[in-house]
Amino acid sequence: MITADRAHGELPAWGIAELPAPPPFTFRNVLKTVGPGVIGLGIAIGSGEWLIGPTVILKYGSALLWITTVSVFLQVILNQEMGRYTLYTGEPIVTGFMRTKPGAVFWGWTYGVMSFCQYGWPGWALASATASAALLLGRIPEASDSGTVIALGYATFLLCFLITTIGKRVERTLECAMWVMVAGIILYLLAVDVFTVSAANWRSVAFGFGSLGRLPEGGDWLLLGAFAAYSGSGGIGNAYTTNWMRDKGYGMGATVGFIPSVNASRHEAASLAPHGNVFIVNQRSLEAWRQWWQYIHIDQWAIFGLGSIAGMALAALFTVQYVPPGTVASEWGVANLQATGIAAVHGPVFWYLTVVCGLWILFSTQLGLVDGLPRSITDMLWTASPRLRKGGDVRRVYYGVLLTFAIWGCIGLNLARPITLIIIGANAAAFIFVVESIHTLVVNRKFLPSELRAPVWREACLVGCALFYGGFLSVAIWRLL
Repeated sequence: MITADRAHGELPAWGIAELPAPPPFTFRNVLKTVGPGVIGLGIAIGSGEWLIGPTVILKYGSALLWITTVSVFLQVILNQEMGRYTLYTGEPIVTGFMRTKPGAVFWGWTYGVMSFCQYGWPGWALASATASAALLLGRIPEASDSGTVIALGYATFLLCFLITTIGKRVERTLECAMWVMVAGIILYLLAVDVFTVSAANWRSVAFGFGSLGRLPEGGDWLLLGAFAAYSGSGGIGNAYTTNWMRDKGYGMGATVGFIPSVNASRHEAASLAPHGNVFIVNQRSLEAWRQWWQYIHIDQWAIFGLGSIAGMALAALFTVQYVPPGTVASEWGVANLQATGIAAVHGPVFWYLTVVCGLWILFSTQLGLVDGLPRSITDMLWTASPRLRKGGDVRRVYYGVLLTFAIWGCIGLNLARPITLIIIGANAAAFIFVVESIHTLVVNRKFLPSELRAPVWREACLVGCALFYGGFLSVAIWRLL
């Protein structure tokens, strides 16, 4: 039984409310209720699947795809365990982290800095811009075209910013955009792979997902660590899932409000509570809790998990069929590597189709991150600062952070090549996985009643997640030193 005086850590106490019952579990309601997994999948496909995955496969072969199998499994468990806290309190998991010692200011700064280290580098905007430049130029961009690519990178950021102003709820706008982009991406890749990829390559890729433990001698561990981290969403991006769960209204999230867009009413803009609510554990709430978990399983296992595996498999099949092993593309052309390969076999129309597909893939990732990073920072500021809450309109904070991120992103476009920026962020993600996996275990054990805690095997998976990514990161650092 939960009481109002339950330990609430370093932030004010939660309110007490009833756990809202989810809609009846039907196919139509599943389509309406899933969403955070779709946004996470949109981010995942552009990071590991289209850029880093093919780079690893060309260098080491498809036998390393087992890393994706393990990564996605661990990330689904991590997402669900972070979501467990959100389902109970209505707060994103980072707010839960801020409730632990030494307090909200320390953890707010820590996760804010880690978020910036991972996603403050606009690698996907730049990679997406290389695809846009290819369409504009009619060829793969080269170093001499960097000015054009960077200008298109600015336009990519602006378009992402504008999309967040559509509709009334930013999460819903993002979700709808991701449904369209992910569906188009999967359908095109599936059609190409089913009708043009050889049976031998299908067998090779399928074997790679199951060949556990194989690693190359003398491998590039920065690249392998990046591949592990971005097989799936990656690092702090997994924590963003709980922000979208809150705004989607999962569990107690329905009792605390959401981040509205500029088109929302003043009342909706003032609806986001700075702290969550918890519920009394009884027979009725436990039944609703189990029903919510049905939706979380579909959202994470069926949409995010299987979608991430399918996305990597489809991109890998495309790569091994049309790009010769050992091929090294210029950093300005890496986003369009597959397009050149398929065009040499099936003609120029497939070059354009594949470049457009790559553009959608990379843009979907940047779109998710343009919302995810400012959203997370906004929630941390909104929770920790009564002064910022005085105006009562969370949009001032959200769009202020979003504008700052966009300005910095435009500066960051000039700092390095796209794949370099992405590998920097991916290795930061590996470190973040270590921290947030253990922190999630601590938060759920500290704040959740025993009836709602995870079984031991799930807690062991959180420890395994920290060890898995910590292992890649440790070897990479050792090799660098």
